[in-house]
Amino acid sequence: MDRPETIEETAELVTAAGGHGIAVRCDHSDVRQVAALLRRVDDEQGRLDVLVNDIWGGDPLTEWGTPFWQLDLAAFRTMWERAVLTHLITSQHAVPLMMRHRTGLIIEVTDGLGREYRGNLAYDLTKTAVNRLALAQAEELREHGITALAVTPGFLRSEAMLDQFGVTEDNWRDGGARDPHFLASETPRYIGRAISALAADPHITERAGQVLTSWDLAEHYGLYDVDGRQPNWARHIGSTVPA
Repeated sequence: MDRPETIEETAELVTAAGGHGIAVRCDHSDVRQVAALLRRVDDEQGRLDVLVNDIWGGDPLTEWGTPFWQLDLAAFRTMWERAVLTHLITSQHAVPLMMRHRTGLIIEVTDGLGREYRGNLAYDLTKTAVNRLALAQAEELREHGITALAVTPGFLRSEAMLDQFGVTEDNWRDGGARDPHFLASETPRYIGRAISALAADPHITERAGQVLTSWDLAEHYGLYDVDGRQPNWARHIGSTVPA
């Protein structure tokens, strides 16, 4: 993705938030690297309670506006390997650690509920596959005490999106002049707080296999974004798109 952010900076954010961030470089498409990572987790921590599969890297590969019969199949194959197989590879190596204690939570971060066509065949199939991966894992891991589900954000105001709109987190609302929908966007910490709440929910098994949304979870758990807002993408779209 050629981003300037580093894993060390991410680890520092985790530590600053009260956790203990550990930066580890890992290519999740490389089975050997993933296996080594999970061995390290086992050696240093002795267990794994939560796995969040949020590997994507498909933005430069998505050919918006291109009909399926003209798609670059090599680009689609790369997208699939980056955004679906990486999740499966990581889960395959993480699950044995969870099985040892008969508990664990796997979160598949997706985009959308998978009910409507997303406008590009490669993108649609990839994101829908992530939803189905959550369901398949939920069904096969249920008897082992492990819960799997998917969570989607709304309009995610990521660092890349801030750059695309030519704004920073301090003046992000200026991006609304370019696209009013941007005013309903949310930071990555919004969905992060939702995932944290799910991990602490004693009734999490009831949500196994579901595709949940950041906005519904925020309302359910009483969560807010870093600026005190409670963005609701579905409500926003419902109020701006003519019936």
